[in-house]
Amino acid sequence: MLRRDFIKMSGAGVGALMLPIYGNAVAADILGTKIDVALKKRFADVALNTAKKGGASYCDVRIGRYLRQFVITRENRVENVVNTESMGTGIRVIANGTWGFAATSDFSEDGIAKAAAQAVAIARANSKFQGEPVQLAPNKGVGDVSWATPIVKNAMEVPLKEKVDLLMEVNGQAMKAGADYINSILFLVNEQKYFASTDGSYIDQDIHRIWAPTEVTAIDKASGKFRTREGLSAPMGMGFEYLDGKPAGKIALPGGAVAYSSSYNMVEDAVAAARQARAKIKARSVKPGRYDLVLDPSHLWLTIHESVGHPTELDRVLGYEANYAGTSFATLDKWRSKSFKWGSDKVNIVADKTQPLSLGAVGYDDEGVKTKRWDLIKNGVLVNYQAIRDQAHIIGEKESQGCCYADSWSSVQFQRMANVSLQPGGTKLAVEEMISKVENGIYIIGDGSFSIDQQRYNAQFGGQLFYEIKNGKITEQIEDVAYQIRTPEFWNACSAVCDDRDYRFGGSFFDGKGQPGQVSAVSHGSSTARFDGINVINTARSLG
Repeated sequence: MLRRDFIKMSGAGVGALMLPIYGNAVAADILGTKIDVALKKRFADVALNTAKKGGASYCDVRIGRYLRQFVITRENRVENVVNTESMGTGIRVIANGTWGFAATSDFSEDGIAKAAAQAVAIARANSKFQGEPVQLAPNKGVGDVSWATPIVKNAMEVPLKEKVDLLMEVNGQAMKAGADYINSILFLVNEQKYFASTDGSYIDQDIHRIWAPTEVTAIDKASGKFRTREGLSAPMGMGFEYLDGKPAGKIALPGGAVAYSSSYNMVEDAVAAARQARAKIKARSVKPGRYDLVLDPSHLWLTIHESVGHPTELDRVLGYEANYAGTSFATLDKWRSKSFKWGSDKVNIVADKTQPLSLGAVGYDDEGVKTKRWDLIKNGVLVNYQAIRDQAHIIGEKESQGCCYADSWSSVQFQRMANVSLQPGGTKLAVEEMISKVENGIYIIGDGSFSIDQQRYNAQFGGQLFYEIKNGKITEQIEDVAYQIRTPEFWNACSAVCDDRDYRFGGSFFDGKGQPGQVSAVSHGSSTARFDGINVINTARSLG
């Protein structure tokens, strides 16, 4: 099914969410099946042996099966249900010190051998233009191993009726609570990935992810004004147990509780969204100025992603992404100084591909490197970047940091963002206590529109919900809020971070990068954090 056809069939709501559609349409019962591991290993050996005979000094093979299910509803009807499967083999080699890559959907020994030979031929052709040979950090083979997302309930195997009933309940309750329109969606992902390499690894992984986005709209029929509030679910590396509806990390706000962690009450959030969207219509517009901001994890994840995650990707720092997705202000001289103050001493940010429940959690990356956790910013100081096997030597690392990824068997793997997260504060501090110490501030929940420059230095962020804080108390819901930052100034203004009781994930399936463009799934964890004296603008006035 072509993407344009899917958007046409499923309505404007899904088009706005930019869900990635690729692969062949399949029956739902196909989604719960797997390919025999012995068959995948046999095919992998065909590729490895062919590449070595052709003169490759290194080869890795990725046999991928990518499954998706989309259940899309609006108000009292199902708009569409789509099940897709994409399957094939990607083969990467080094020959004459140069990378070569080829892929095939021909699931036969002959087809895979031809792709391996083509990858070697491409590497040889590319080597004529190679300035210096690839330096690949060592990676010891692990033999035959497997890893799987630790799910309780495979979402692909849950009956469609149960999924539709849930979404109809969500929509019905939101309409009763004051919504005029609601879109609700289930987006389910299963990546079945087999990796083999001439290093001696044969790694079978079964990765599951889930997302339940909603968009609620309320209209004031007298004035014609309308407002929306998107759902506050975070996409997660979990099974259908994510929707068990057990809320966590709640805080009392006008319109209902809105904060969730490892379990998500979709109905409760939709009801709160309906009430809050209607309240937005009557909410007063913010007065521009300097405010202390209290940022909920459902909002802060995006600021972390854009102002920390991207500028610490080593390929951006080196200028490899300059033509498309930008560079980074965090140049190597800042890292070499060992003293560049990215933020206050409250700011400790780690990269971690092992975090349970996160979108980026896998056992091994797409180079067969065992994933790990490492510091990016320690006590406010830049201490490291995100690097893969052919970049590690540039920053003196003896091994890859395990953050290489491709979004399909047909795409070549390259450096992608790990889960990048702000660590909780070390002192016991609840959200209510943090708010009680703010004299003139704004509490922001949920991510909204944003803009950031190519070096990830100057930026502006909106949100979903905004609450005025006066003399330690939340007074009222307000509207039209966005704040402007310069990355180091913003993070140096971080004066407090709540403890680990408040730690939650946000994230995205759609972190875009590269040419041709690829997307990756990544989470960003944090507890609620305070930033002092941040410039807030009125977006209604900014628009004229």
